[in-house]
Amino acid sequence: MKQSRALISDGHGGYEVQDISVGAPGPGEIRVQIRAAGLCHTDWDSIQNWKKRFVVGHEGAGLVDAVGEGVTRVAPGDAVILNWAIPCGTCFQCLEGFTHICEKNSPVCGEGLCGHAHAGATLEAGKPVERSFHLGTLSEYTVVREQAVVRLDVPMPFSSAAIVGCGVMTGWGSAVNAARVQAGSSVAVLGCGGVGLNVIQGAALSGAVTIVAIDLNESRLAQAREFGATHGVLAQREDPGYAHMKAQVADILGGRMADYAFECTAVPALGAAPLALVRSGGTAVQVSGIEQVVPFDCELFEWDKIYINPLYGQCNPQRDFPRILSLYQSGRLKLDELVTKTYTLDSVAQGFEDMLAGRIAKGVVLLGEGG
Repeated sequence: MKQSRALISDGHGGYEVQDISVGAPGPGEIRVQIRAAGLCHTDWDSIQNWKKRFVVGHEGAGLVDAVGEGVTRVAPGDAVILNWAIPCGTCFQCLEGFTHICEKNSPVCGEGLCGHAHAGATLEAGKPVERSFHLGTLSEYTVVREQAVVRLDVPMPFSSAAIVGCGVMTGWGSAVNAARVQAGSSVAVLGCGGVGLNVIQGAALSGAVTIVAIDLNESRLAQAREFGATHGVLAQREDPGYAHMKAQVADILGGRMADYAFECTAVPALGAAPLALVRSGGTAVQVSGIEQVVPFDCELFEWDKIYINPLYGQCNPQRDFPRILSLYQSGRLKLDELVTKTYTLDSVAQGFEDMLAGRIAKGVVLLGEGG
């Protein structure tokens, strides 16, 4: 049993740091000493909306502390990145190649957003407590399935490694895996936070020649250029029919709309915006996971436009994480630069405040020796 400090949601929209105990890993499980955990809007939304107590956090990286019976992929002491869309490898979706929507293990498509307590689960005051997305990374220790980790073989800070498992993967994968951005194409990216910046990186690495970043914040547009955007459009809060955005994009692209457009804001009113920003036959991608009912003008779908809403950049962790790490190691993918600020468990309130105010691209909580 390991003692661990952890961020616990109280089930009523609040949270607190508590001391918990973390048991030994069971068969096929791994106990990880978390060294860094990314802060994500999903963490805040879950605290506000899930009416239960749970260990917060679904982005993380750290060191393998112990392994259970039958574990072969990693050994104690290995550095690992955690992945929240955990494939079983045997269900229909996994066999079809859609491991990110596994029918057995995916917290979105299977057992629910929190992992049920089990032999190695965290314990709070002697009672089992669930973990966000089967991970609960805002804890000094956690126990996860073997399939939830990818070995980190590239020298890099844990703070940079931690963000690969959600924000980086979602943005980069939406461009590379889902939209399959083609070389020589044009791309519009609406929203230049952490996910949007990684869409931009994915599009640039795919060979897009014109990448138009769109945001309300001029400083974010400036940062987007550092990550590969070729042009910037300062959005207007009131923009009926997306007229301003459309005019600006069309002007940049010589009268035609973009080949691809990505929505990365999570603002329901902008759910249809990527359809307005793509040409006839173009591909519109709703990246941010809007889950509200959104009215659409069906004329936006006309002329062979494609609209997709991929989950997690269609992540296959054992395939995609090594690709991302290789791009980072070669200097072609920026990860260190995405981490605007680091926090500790005791200063996590400031981290959430900075995130919600749009002051950071990505915030990371350091744990253990780092925090």
